[in-house]
Amino acid sequence: MRLATFNLLHGRSLSDGTVHADRIHAAVADLDADVLGLQEVDRAQPRSGLLDLTALAADALGAATHRFAAAVVGTPGQTWEPWHSGADIGHPQYGIALVSRFPVLRWQVTQLPGAPVRSPVYVPGGGLLLLRDEPRVLLAAVLDTPAGPLTVATTHLSFVPGWNVRQLRAAVRALRALPGPRVLLGDLNMPAGPVRAFTGWRPLARAATFPSTSPKTQLDHVLADPRGVASLGRVVQVRTPPVAVSDHRPLVVRLDRFV
Repeated sequence: MRLATFNLLHGRSLSDGTVHADRIHAAVADLDADVLGLQEVDRAQPRSGLLDLTALAADALGAATHRFAAAVVGTPGQTWEPWHSGADIGHPQYGIALVSRFPVLRWQVTQLPGAPVRSPVYVPGGGLLLLRDEPRVLLAAVLDTPAGPLTVATTHLSFVPGWNVRQLRAAVRALRALPGPRVLLGDLNMPAGPVRAFTGWRPLARAATFPSTSPKTQLDHVLADPRGVASLGRVVQVRTPPVAVSDHRPLVVRLDRFV
């Protein structure tokens, strides 16, 4: 089984700053993932051509099951508000998604509040700016695999140091209410050492994923709860392939079980 996580940067290419459906489709198809966690996902956003990036990724993988979870309504960096309810459907949304080739027995969505204060962030071309932190969300699915139930979740944590640790701990607590084994995919905005230290969860891959042009640090992770990790089998391959979209590289982990 292949598990993958990919921060899409809403499908934007660094080479020309544009979003094209065929580029996104090709990048996701190359991963050949059975379960894919996506971050920085647009739905009905003018900046990404009103595309449903979750549905596009599912089509690329031939996956019948997928779900998008909005964190905000509006456009990050411009005007937005926290997502509140299904009444926001039809408006531009931004969040995360999970795509699976396996059927889903149960979904769980957990809200992870953003930092309460503005924080300094370096923006290329704009210098150091004080930005309002967005709320975050954890999207989990209990999958019906040939080897039995498997819980897989994805999230995209805050860029605010310390606050992302608080969110990560909340995510781990939420996942322990679901059946094991448990795997977390996502852009956690922190390197592998702190991630393991603050959760006790085991990294299934150590590989730099950011920035995509010449990766120097690992912000994107595939983690397993140590309770039940043995039933996942061995990691037999790790890939961080170069792709034509995003400022992150995807992280793909192949396991020799759950097939």
